[in-house]
Amino acid sequence: MGNRLAQVRAERGWKKARLLHELRAAATRRGEQLPKDESLGRRVAVWENQDGVVGDFYRELLCEVYRCSAAELGLVEPPSPEPMAEDLVTEPFELPEFTRVDPGLVDLLRSQTQTLRLLDRRLGGPAVHGQAVAHVETVRNLVRDALPETAREHAADELGQAAALAGWQALDMGRLPEAWRLHEVATAAARESGQAAGLSYARAQQAFILLDAGRTADALDLITSAQAMARGPIPSELVAWLHAARGEALAALGERDAALRALDAATAALPVQPEHALPYLMLDAGHLARWRGHCLARLGEVSAIDDLGVALAAMPEGQYARAEVGLRVDLALAFRARGEVTESRAQAEQAGRLAGRTGSERQRRRIRELLGP
Repeated sequence: MGNRLAQVRAERGWKKARLLHELRAAATRRGEQLPKDESLGRRVAVWENQDGVVGDFYRELLCEVYRCSAAELGLVEPPSPEPMAEDLVTEPFELPEFTRVDPGLVDLLRSQTQTLRLLDRRLGGPAVHGQAVAHVETVRNLVRDALPETAREHAADELGQAAALAGWQALDMGRLPEAWRLHEVATAAARESGQAAGLSYARAQQAFILLDAGRTADALDLITSAQAMARGPIPSELVAWLHAARGEALAALGERDAALRALDAATAALPVQPEHALPYLMLDAGHLARWRGHCLARLGEVSAIDDLGVALAAMPEGQYARAEVGLRVDLALAFRARGEVTESRAQAEQAGRLAGRTGSERQRRRIRELLGP
């Protein structure tokens, strides 16, 4: 049977190929790559025959895929038994210093988040990401040490919004593991706040990390879960946003008809007059036209040019630098699908200049794929 690691795999009935697949998936979630199956299989054989030491990185992967601790897998010595109560030396216990969170403080935190949000839209993530992460840590510490029945739940709602903003910036900068961790903070904070809108938004936004990692089916599942969370009096703008997010995941899967139905549902749900009920959500007819054009461009539809042209004309100059980069990349894709190579390259080059100012590694990667070597 081999060592404990081999026993765990046998208990689960996994073939070695299944273990390699799970290890590779776990590494991808961390933004890491593993060696080819032949090399990785040799490592597994060594581990399971007690002939080698498992390094920290692979130990973490094995714990994740088996959902066991390192001690349970036999990779570290089990912890020493707890001492008996009579053997314990009594130490004075000190309660933490609780923070006083009141509505006025929450308003100040909300104002800082909004300032970071506006700077992000105009300057791009790298310009303010450090400030955003520091802000998340400040609010996180306040929420952790706040007494219940104060303004703790409102502060938790603000933590969710701040973490989702910082997580989106990390995604735009190509830092997928960091983006995932920050969105986990956002979803946990949204649960504590009791805000269904914030929870469904953060969970659906997390799906875009999976899309960038090439895990489109998982992304669609996550958005479906987010839509199920959106219960109660949810603003119509968020309902429309979730439909559009679903449309993008379907477009990434090549499900043209289903994607178009989801985008039509987004258009139907969008209120005629913007509600602006959620400060973190910017969605109007112009934004939705850009989103629809993006999905059509992913599907290789030349009709994307019309929607993208409308969105570009409606976009205030200099107000949404990062959004404009993505829009021009989509235009380049659509023009290329129509065979207009010169115009496609012009849009890609313009997007490249803008991406240089906003620091969007996410869009730079798309531009490199368009322009070639």
